Amino acid sequence: MDDREQADARARNRFIVINAVRFGGVLMILAGLAISNGALDLPEPLAWGLIVLGMLETFLFPTLLSRMWSSNERDGTRRP
Repeated sequence: MDDREQADARARNRFIVINAVRFGGVLMILAGLAISNGALDLPEPLAWGLIVLGMLETFLFPTLLSRMWSSNERDGTRRP
């Protein structure tokens, strides 16, 4: 595999990961709303925790991931 194909595969995989994180966050928000509306018989504090974590996962984490990955490309080093 040449460099161009590796870069394309890496970009595709990162795109998939970012969208999976967003989708997981939306599912957490929906689960929290279901708990708070009584559709699921679980404690109310769990609902608020899921909603807050889901919001972070939907809006903040994809931005952090893309910044981390773009900074890896700029300076040529690989960070965990």
